[in-house]
Amino acid sequence: MSQRVILSGRADPLGAQATPEGVNFALFSAHAERVDLCLFGPEGIETRLALPERAGDVWHGFVPGLRPGAAYGYRVHGPWAPEIGHRFNPAKLLIDPYARALDAPLRWHAAMQGSDGAAADRVDSAPHCPKALVVAAEPAPTWQRPAHPWDDSVIYEAHVKGLTAAHPEVPRDLRGRFTGLASDPVLRHLNRLGVTAIELLPVQAFLDDRFVLERGLSNYWGYQPIGFFAPDPRYGTAEAFRAMVRRFHAAGIEVILDVVYNHSGEGDGLGPTLAFRGLDNASYYRLAEGGRSYVNDTGTGNTLNLGQPMVLRMVMDSLRHWVTEMGVDGFRFDLAATLARGKRGSFSAGSAFLAALRQDPVLAAVKLIAEPWDIGPGGYQLGAFPYPMREWNDRFRDGVRRFWRGDGGMMPDLARRITGSAEVFDHSGRPATASVNFITAHDGFTLQDLVSYSEKQNVANGENNHDGHSQNYAAAVVGAEAQGARKRAMLATLMLAQGTPMLLAGDEIGNSQGGNNNAYAQDNPTGWVTWAAADAALARFVARLVALRAAHPVLRQRRFLHSKLRRQDQLRDLIWRLPDGQEPSAQDWHDVQRRCLAAEIRGAAEGPQGAAAHEAIFVIFNAGGETSVTLPPGHWRQLLDTARPEAPAQDHHPASTAMAAQSVQVFSSPAGRLSEVS
Repeated sequence: MSQRVILSGRADPLGAQATPEGVNFALFSAHAERVDLCLFGPEGIETRLALPERAGDVWHGFVPGLRPGAAYGYRVHGPWAPEIGHRFNPAKLLIDPYARALDAPLRWHAAMQGSDGAAADRVDSAPHCPKALVVAAEPAPTWQRPAHPWDDSVIYEAHVKGLTAAHPEVPRDLRGRFTGLASDPVLRHLNRLGVTAIELLPVQAFLDDRFVLERGLSNYWGYQPIGFFAPDPRYGTAEAFRAMVRRFHAAGIEVILDVVYNHSGEGDGLGPTLAFRGLDNASYYRLAEGGRSYVNDTGTGNTLNLGQPMVLRMVMDSLRHWVTEMGVDGFRFDLAATLARGKRGSFSAGSAFLAALRQDPVLAAVKLIAEPWDIGPGGYQLGAFPYPMREWNDRFRDGVRRFWRGDGGMMPDLARRITGSAEVFDHSGRPATASVNFITAHDGFTLQDLVSYSEKQNVANGENNHDGHSQNYAAAVVGAEAQGARKRAMLATLMLAQGTPMLLAGDEIGNSQGGNNNAYAQDNPTGWVTWAAADAALARFVARLVALRAAHPVLRQRRFLHSKLRRQDQLRDLIWRLPDGQEPSAQDWHDVQRRCLAAEIRGAAEGPQGAAAHEAIFVIFNAGGETSVTLPPGHWRQLLDTARPEAPAQDHHPASTAMAAQSVQVFSSPAGRLSEVS
């Protein structure tokens, strides 16, 4: 590499900014004593330039003549004093937290270890550590976003590689990459289903950590982040990501990212030194009293310190980058309870992170979803996040699974779940769409495995089947017909419930993971969606459910239903029914033997009338055996019977309907032609 000089440069923006004259570098470290910029030329030849200026806690310098594509990293000098939180080690090459691109995927190597537990490890990690790449400055792109309202939204959770790796219609060279995900076969499938958003498991640069590599596995899911601004090279470049987003947008599909700002892939004190630990351990991480050990509210060995203003700024800058530069339409925040912990470690709806998120004009306008728990003290915070956030609702998942499994006494819980879990979310002006309803997600059984296995089968993960949830509320159902009946019933419950439905990729075609309910390390056919055995009839059924939901606003209201009288017709917006047509008594609600519940639903009495004012829906959920259900008075049209998934909608004239075991039926009627039964 030719002789380089470095000038003072500017402290803002952070990261590497290319200009026609050269590249400006700026890096935050409050406790460093010196910061070396390391430039890498052909064959890995390294040139070190000390950043010459410090503005507050930002170190900066400008390298004239340097061009986009240059590879770089940092070595940071300071005290090695773990007892007070400092783990500076200039032998370790560090990745710029603001890097827009990396030259290779991150895979653990022994040379990356910063310490043996006591002394600093002085082996140079540069030959084994990916380098950050300077990215050319470009005008912010313009985006034509679908911008679906929450009450129209149906989310499809997927893995970039898992959805395409075994797809026979996706070209082999595109499988597992952004380009393959947005290929015509995938887009056609999603459009046929009618989903409005795809939610992607982590795509920010992540580490294949030692824990999985030593077992011959890999960090398939990607929940070990290191680069919050860079797409992982496994999936493609930033340009490929943007092209993917544009194709999804053109197909009317929003892109939501699962983001992991609660921890990093560096683990605990015995983990590798890749970025934050070597840049300024005491600033980037929440440390236990004294500083030697890490607060571990995440269960991953460390917790990022969003109470530190510059760490919070990094997260906010990252989020804005993915919206403005990369085109995404929203975020699902992994272990969001951790992000909302204050200085003393307790959860607060008014935390610095949530306050910053809500006031930001860019981020307040996109979809925001919280995974509302972590493993720290008081970590379960379902319903506690402020508007405009939505939340993953595990009570819906567990309650619906248990109802259809046939557990006793689940009728009251089902009633709460299909009406948006109002007891959890109906406060502070939050809408019914605040509940993100799901039966399955990446973490847990697939829908097919819910009806195929009673216990998890995780031996292949190398943890003696101790990993993954043990409380799955699953049951092996004998026979394909019976399995299909239960799957259709659960899918119908998901799509007919108030709230925002989320479907796990592959559930619509009967995908199985062989009973593995924690496929985080299974980058193989176990973790991939199996298209060769796709259940086309089930996919058609799911598409029918999504279309039914879209066609009937009564099923996707913004307002909660409280059985109140409507002004326009003096009919209640919600009436519960038993099979004989009567309303349940208190004794009926507590009858553990009851397995069948019906709901007569109209547009909410509270709030504007809207499109939902002119129709009533009657839904019957029967988790028991065959039975007859009396319909309310009036003219009803049967829209769906999950026991006859291909049967067309038709007028229904009898006063009752025969319900098959493990089935759901849906009827509609013009609202003005109904009268209540006392």
